[in-house]
Amino acid sequence: MAPPLCALVMLLAIPLGKYIGKIYLGDPTRADRLFNPLDKLFFRLGGIKPEKEMNWKQHLVALLTINLVWFLFSMLILMNMSWLPLNPDGNPSMAADLAFNTTVSFVSNTNLQHYSGETGVSYLGQLVLMLFQFISAGAGMAACAVVFNAMKERSTEKLGNYYNYFVKSCTRVLLPLSIVLAVILLFNGTPMTFQGKDQYISLQGDTMHVSRGPAAAMISIKQLGTNGGGFFGANSAVPMENPNYFTNMLEDISITLIPIAMIFTLGYTLKRRRLAWMIFGVMTLGFLCFVIPSIYLEMKGNPAIGHLGVLQNAGSMEGKEVRFGPAASAYWGITTTVTSNGSVNAMHDSFTPLTGMFALWGMMINSFYGGVGVGFLNFYIFMIIAVFISGLMVGRTPEFLGKKIEAKEMKIATMIALLHTLLILSFTALSSYLFAHDPKTYAGWLNNPGYHGFSEMLYEYTSSSANNGSGFEGLGDGVPFWNITCGLVMVLSRFLPIIGPIAIAGILAKKKYIPESAGTLKTDTGTFGIMIYAVIIIVAALSFFPALTLGPIAEFFSLK
Repeated sequence: MAPPLCALVMLLAIPLGKYIGKIYLGDPTRADRLFNPLDKLFFRLGGIKPEKEMNWKQHLVALLTINLVWFLFSMLILMNMSWLPLNPDGNPSMAADLAFNTTVSFVSNTNLQHYSGETGVSYLGQLVLMLFQFISAGAGMAACAVVFNAMKERSTEKLGNYYNYFVKSCTRVLLPLSIVLAVILLFNGTPMTFQGKDQYISLQGDTMHVSRGPAAAMISIKQLGTNGGGFFGANSAVPMENPNYFTNMLEDISITLIPIAMIFTLGYTLKRRRLAWMIFGVMTLGFLCFVIPSIYLEMKGNPAIGHLGVLQNAGSMEGKEVRFGPAASAYWGITTTVTSNGSVNAMHDSFTPLTGMFALWGMMINSFYGGVGVGFLNFYIFMIIAVFISGLMVGRTPEFLGKKIEAKEMKIATMIALLHTLLILSFTALSSYLFAHDPKTYAGWLNNPGYHGFSEMLYEYTSSSANNGSGFEGLGDGVPFWNITCGLVMVLSRFLPIIGPIAIAGILAKKKYIPESAGTLKTDTGTFGIMIYAVIIIVAALSFFPALTLGPIAEFFSLK
């Protein structure tokens, strides 16, 4: 399954990346006749002057303002769903802590769900959350466009208009792709209705009540925008969201399509195709290092079950859908965790220990493809660090695309690189202490104490910090402690890693451009790609290996 899917994603991502590049540069496209009137309508309604350029600080103000306004709107809706319209099943309103967690989750492109969609949210609430899946994805793409603009070979403070990038990302990329995918899902059996639960008589004669709703529209943007939040509690493991193997392939392709396309957008925007291919090569190498062993491990079966003398000819089927099997489940599991998607077609809590470790590691690194737009921003931080280290190693002034890397940029890059580690490990340590100190009070947290229980807590904060949203669902996370702490992690890990790269790019953009010479460190070569990969792996290994040793690695050896 993996090679054909990878090839198909490539065939789609390269032209899509070029198309997105044309949008951000303002170059004409064939779709202008269709989308120009729509864009002008939004600009007029919002009082936006798309030709007015902003500096990097103004871009950040626009980004934060957009998210603050929608945060307040979401809290209002989610805490009053019970009496608002479009609630045919009579689902209740959310408590304040759960509404806070859910709102932050969708605004931050995380889509961590401490509720079950079919019983915890009204149709109105689902539509609001679906809107946020467009907004958060568009905000990430717009932030990436700002950095692309800043990386051009000139000195300037003006880096385009954030609202222009944001609106066009939504109307010209996310919306049309989502409509196409939603229609395909609809014709394959995914519901799209505002009617309440339906009922039927099972073969046993029982009356069954089946939830439905406007699901197809939400599922398409959840995948394309690397959002991951499902309409139903079981996400893409349930046939209502993911009816068959064909839709499974389409949804899986959609997860990495735009993140990979954004790499080629960089190449088109900067006219540096070799740089784009180098970045793509490093990211793909990292992805393959996770996905290949994961597929092998899940196909091999669970050693604990093997010790019982049970044959596992189909591989490890615990927590898997028979429709997909262990190979497709493992491939999806790594795809969804190396990006910030977080949707699932199998239960990650049931993966064999080392597959769970690879899923964790993908989120800990959080830059092998990553989310739409923000995946490159995370990678950009590692590029800055790699340039600085490489320059010191060869005795040259660290330069990146004609701009000197100095102490200010390195301080910002280092803080952003370490923030991810700090949030994950500190909050995991806090939850571990509370559970160990008073296990009776916090007994409902873990269904699986021991090594796997530690992995469940580590996974929850890793997923929150990576803006991923998937979980080891043996964790009892729908309580105020997890709602509030995960919400705080999601806020900090979403906006600070966007602020940092934009600040660095803005500072570098103002510096004098230095043309390349014989002494310039080449940053579009395989050698530099290996350096970036080494920096990523060393930082991740040094930061997280002890925690992984206490969780999935210890669990793996306990099964021997």
